[in-house]
Amino acid sequence: MHIAPYDNNNKPIVDVDHDLVPLNYFNIIKLKRGEVFEYSVPGYETCVVPATGTVHVDVEGALYENLGNRTIDVWDGDPEGVYVPVGAKVRITCVTDATETFIAGAKYDKVLEPFDVRVPELDLVQYGSDDTKTHRKIKHILGASHHDKVGRLLVSELFTVGAGGWSGFPSHKHDTDRTDETGELIETRHDETYNFRFKPNYGSGLQMLQREDNTPGDAYHIMDSSTILIDKGYHPCAALPGYEMYYFTILGGLSQRSLKQYFQPTHAEQLHTIPGIMDMVAKFK
Repeated sequence: MHIAPYDNNNKPIVDVDHDLVPLNYFNIIKLKRGEVFEYSVPGYETCVVPATGTVHVDVEGALYENLGNRTIDVWDGDPEGVYVPVGAKVRITCVTDATETFIAGAKYDKVLEPFDVRVPELDLVQYGSDDTKTHRKIKHILGASHHDKVGRLLVSELFTVGAGGWSGFPSHKHDTDRTDETGELIETRHDETYNFRFKPNYGSGLQMLQREDNTPGDAYHIMDSSTILIDKGYHPCAALPGYEMYYFTILGGLSQRSLKQYFQPTHAEQLHTIPGIMDMVAKFK
């Protein structure tokens, strides 16, 4: 599903128990200096990530100051985040001229401890190649290194490297928990939500969603600030030539945090042609 860019007035774009992606929560808040936004999401753990600007984040009295260091856009520096336990009361205060801040969430039933993730603690992965048109960089905010501190939520930023090219290829899906005949886990149910940005911001791209192998699927024209909801199916995306693409990524697992991707059989041989792709797979665990 494609949600076209719009002014959400600081109200959730993907609210709790969404029809397509009930395991996800997503909001974008925009504040000016001194303005405050407060929230609590019962039943969901969340993560506060400034796209631009700097904020103070108060989680039930635990204060994380000066979160976020980017000014111009999401290419202007590395991300930072604050993990918020299920249902906790949060107060976000803008301390720069303005901020645009993402709030990512996943359904969970236990209350953990809050913590912040600063630039040195990011999990970074770069893989693919210019030759295969799959060159991209991933900055995991809540990635593998935080596995024992988070319930079901994975939060990352993904960038195409260069101008144009594919991301999320070879095509894969993660829409059901299932094992093979030996009992080995071969796929996990993880709902996924994206928010896209382009550089320059008038760029655009394509999100594919193929629900069955070798059966025609859907394609969505994505623009700056488009939101995509992935409930099921194989889902590669691409940026038009000449434009850089970014997407903020939220994954929420049904039964576990570690993501097990199932690669589309038709294109599975491409796993052997894309440099470093298995390192990318490992970082989503």
